[in-house]
Amino acid sequence: MVAAYSVVGQPVVRGEGADKVSGQAIYTSDITLPGMLWGQVLRSPFPHARIVSIDTSRAAQLPGVHAVITGQDIPDRRVGRLLRDCPVLARDKVLFVGEKVAAVAATDPDVAEEALLLIDVEYEELPAVFDPLEAMTDAAPTLHENLASYPGLPRPMSPVNNVFAHNVWDKGEIEQGFAESDLVFEHTFTTQLMHQAYLEPHACVVDIDSDGRVQVWANNKGPFMLREQLAAVWELPQEQIRINPCSIGGDFGGKGSFMDVPLCYYLAQAAGRPVKMVMDYIQELMAGNPRHPGLITLKTGMKADGRIWARQARTVFNSGAYGAFKPRVHLRGADHSGGPYRIPHVHIDSYMVYTNNIPCGHMRAPAKPQVTFAVESHMDLIARAMGLDPYEFRMLNVLQDGDANPVGEEWLNIRAGDALRQAAETAGWYQPKAKPYTGRGISISDQPPGSGQSAAEVQIDADGKATLLMSLWDTGTGAHTVLRQVVAETLTLPVEDVGVVIQDTDAVAFESGPGGSRVTYTSGQSALGAAEDLREQLTVLAAEYLGGAADSVTLQAGQFQAGDGRAMQLKDVAAQAVATLGEPLSGQKTYTAPPSEYTSYCAQVAEVEVDPETGEVTVNKLVTAHDVGTVLNPLTHQGQIEGGVIQGLGYALMEEMETEEGRVSTLSLGDYKIPTIKDIPELVTVLLEPAGGPAPFASKGIGESSNTPVAGAIANAVYDAIGAPITQLPITAERVLRAIRGKEG
Repeated sequence: MVAAYSVVGQPVVRGEGADKVSGQAIYTSDITLPGMLWGQVLRSPFPHARIVSIDTSRAAQLPGVHAVITGQDIPDRRVGRLLRDCPVLARDKVLFVGEKVAAVAATDPDVAEEALLLIDVEYEELPAVFDPLEAMTDAAPTLHENLASYPGLPRPMSPVNNVFAHNVWDKGEIEQGFAESDLVFEHTFTTQLMHQAYLEPHACVVDIDSDGRVQVWANNKGPFMLREQLAAVWELPQEQIRINPCSIGGDFGGKGSFMDVPLCYYLAQAAGRPVKMVMDYIQELMAGNPRHPGLITLKTGMKADGRIWARQARTVFNSGAYGAFKPRVHLRGADHSGGPYRIPHVHIDSYMVYTNNIPCGHMRAPAKPQVTFAVESHMDLIARAMGLDPYEFRMLNVLQDGDANPVGEEWLNIRAGDALRQAAETAGWYQPKAKPYTGRGISISDQPPGSGQSAAEVQIDADGKATLLMSLWDTGTGAHTVLRQVVAETLTLPVEDVGVVIQDTDAVAFESGPGGSRVTYTSGQSALGAAEDLREQLTVLAAEYLGGAADSVTLQAGQFQAGDGRAMQLKDVAAQAVATLGEPLSGQKTYTAPPSEYTSYCAQVAEVEVDPETGEVTVNKLVTAHDVGTVLNPLTHQGQIEGGVIQGLGYALMEEMETEEGRVSTLSLGDYKIPTIKDIPELVTVLLEPAGGPAPFASKGIGESSNTPVAGAIANAVYDAIGAPITQLPITAERVLRAIRGKEG
């Protein structure tokens, strides 16, 4: 039974919405400082080349240019989120088309662009490698000769050429598992390069103030981690750097990187003036930090009765030229190569490989959409080969309470089967198809919340209005509104009486920031704890003012009530406390979240129609069933579900950064196709009855889960419709038509 709440569970409109739609919200590119210059970057036209010489003399003489720098003008240090392998500016050679070679700071962007044209660079082209499997061979050029010296490199080093991270997960005895299997199936799947396609490109402003402190404005969701990275590359104490808050115009994993900030500092230092750098979308698509392409091979041993008995997985991720944009170096989602299924014997190898392509970073549920597409497509291939219904095959093997997952993790209250059942029943899984070349496909995945640290303070003023103070940047998800609801519920205030102040990095010791579906789990707990601390203080004061014991005083609907019936409004208690203290009363909480005991399951069924003459795929309906906890805000919760589904639809059918010899050819959002309103199918959302969760009020994260299973569901629906599997994303009309003709011929 769901507990009754007054604010939690209500569809509260996002508090920052009015400022955003009216243009009042301040984004990084809006920052203007006295004397500010504009920075621009000259990028490499070659995927792999030695820098023979750089002549910047003509650029430096151009009127309006205040600084021109190359890699030789700045310290020889590398930067990265964990693995520090990326130079601020290339020094001896370049490793991808778009790598930064020189930079200028000028009075306006046009002068800066003109200056770039005056820089003369002589290159000596070197052999390049673009395919990760080829890069892993001894015959391929070694792209990072000094790999062993990089801070943050996983140990022990991989002996495989150009592999900078090799991760292994084991359970049971894989050789025994295959020996005991009655049937063995093996398939390989390929996934593409995908950009996050946020509306706001990367931007930053850097100023070295009169006290020598570095003031930074950047659309980076992890300001404390950014500060650590900057302190390391600049060799400055972290206390000398302040990251100032700005609105963030979309993230989807891509706004956790340092991007131009380290370089912007060196330009500001050289020019003696603040500098702003804003990437355009050509630069975003040429040199951002997109989702990794993957090559995933799955080998599965089966019992004759349909039980999965062994799974061997090999995931090879094309990292591009650098690994600096990944907070873990490897992609944790590779551990989902067994799916949410009971498998006694498992062995997973995951490789991160350097190539001469654009460096890749993080995108919504890193590696999970790639791996889930492969796992769920593989499940359908096995089911159909064995004459089993794909839904029933999953139900036979899906995890149940008390099971350990394929890498040995154990979760509380596993509801994977319930999610599958609800999705299948809602979609009418067994209903006849309306016409030929229509199909249904099913897919499932899970998403546990990430852990981290968060700090919060809640103040209350003499009017009984509360303010939540945090150093948590909102990436556009509505997190601040949900946190206001948590505070309002705890203090029994209307949500309109709770405001938010976003603090800079001087305010608290550390904040992990958004990512990994962890905001409600980490920041929610710190906001809840701070509000509870304040509530306890107010209760003690109310008891004192009412002349009773604190344990006999309760707070309901904004009123403290003593056991003898006397009462006092919360705002009156606050007013008296503030008058006595001379300042607002406040509660604080710093919370470090442990790894969660819960995960959340999402099962989806797609219904598609395929044109057999052209191969065009139309998704008519998508059912998405979610294992949820208490829904804190139905509006933002549903927004996350629908946004994730649409992003997954783009991944499945159309989105791809096309490259040729390392050069990205889709250099605009006109060429790089993302879904429009005409592509959106009928969307049916099913929420399972709320169950326990690790976040406040027994809630669970929702940010990444709906994005992950979509491609697998659509691929399986296309397989059902045409009778031939599609093993490569995106599922374009050309690939579908090729599969149809291959089946016919």
